[in-house]
Amino acid sequence: MKSPILFRLLVLLLLFASVSSLAYSQDTPPAEVEIANEPAATVAVDDVADDSAIAGRLRRIFESSGWYGDLNVSSDNGIVTLEGIATSADHREWAGNTARKTKDVIAVINKLDVDAIVDLTSSKEVVTQSLDTLWQDFLVRSPLLFAALVALMLTAVLARLASWLLFKILGNRGMRSSLKDLIYQLGSLTVWIAGFLTATIVAFPGMTPAKALTVLGLGSVAIGFAFKDIFENFFAGVLILWGYPFDRGDFITCDGITGKVEQITIRNTLIRQLDGELTVMPNATLFKNNVDVLTSQPQRRVRLICGVAYDEDVDQSRDVIRQAVQSCDSIEGIRTVEVFAQEFASSSVNFEVAWWTGSKPTEIRRSRDQVVGAIKRALDEAGIEIPFPYRTLTFKDSAVESAMKNLVDGDVPA
Repeated sequence: MKSPILFRLLVLLLLFASVSSLAYSQDTPPAEVEIANEPAATVAVDDVADDSAIAGRLRRIFESSGWYGDLNVSSDNGIVTLEGIATSADHREWAGNTARKTKDVIAVINKLDVDAIVDLTSSKEVVTQSLDTLWQDFLVRSPLLFAALVALMLTAVLARLASWLLFKILGNRGMRSSLKDLIYQLGSLTVWIAGFLTATIVAFPGMTPAKALTVLGLGSVAIGFAFKDIFENFFAGVLILWGYPFDRGDFITCDGITGKVEQITIRNTLIRQLDGELTVMPNATLFKNNVDVLTSQPQRRVRLICGVAYDEDVDQSRDVIRQAVQSCDSIEGIRTVEVFAQEFASSSVNFEVAWWTGSKPTEIRRSRDQVVGAIKRALDEAGIEIPFPYRTLTFKDSAVESAMKNLVDGDVPA
């Protein structure tokens, strides 16, 4: 298996893992969050702390942290109101939780505004901690990833072995080559899918069939839109390999491209054009558009137009042309040569000449070259003229007509 396919499988493995972790996280119930304004479980009546003592205690705590500005803390019958500016949303939430946990506080009204201050030092520490955590996670999981990579390498070997066994089994059977290619490719694809699932389970031991189904359910829509063209070409390739009217070695014409089919894969078809260029055509293009199979039959009919002068005998000209065409070795003897007088052209009587030859483009061009040469030699030997176009000029002015006639006759006035 080629390296780009292995790289794509690794990318799909990482995508599968990320989506599975998302599905697992959705299955885990969220942690309980304390609501800051939730009333206390019990409201004391006797021995209640003074409101000023509560407000003073909270103010001293908040000022000592250095996270707040323009701070104003007030308390009225156990309901604490916080006003001012906090340096972050976390500090604002911390202030509300701290006030809520203070004794004899019934509820908290948090009116703190957030005014974030860029702290490069703390940001650097957060980034460093994140990178350290990522590196440690990689080191912890690296043995599993290495085992998954080994599983993919073994899958590549098994895929080649499966293709070799299928080739040995189907090599001598009378099946279409495209159908054999389909079986080879589907067999290799099956091995790769099994190896990919095995590598996924090795890399992520917590993966189970139920979670795999969940991941497929979450990612099917996104993957379907992202890989729409790939899936379309895949199914078109399966249908083409299964029973399409052309095979490897056939000459086809599709979407303005004419050439020989060199290889048909699951995704695309390789066509070698007549000038030697290699065209990679998606299978969906072949499946949706009209395809002319030039070599569907071993022979093809070729036509050309040949004209003789009006002074020549039509029957004699027909016989001469037919004998000339039949003398060419590129003509298939099974089919007859047909010569028909087709039309009265401007300066000749035109014959339609039709014969059968090989269906490949090179055979058709070679046969046409032989036929044109043979007809020209035969007509010359028989003294039959192949005329040039004639032109007749008519002048309304008699003086111009007379002058042109004298010029043609060679009677030029002095």
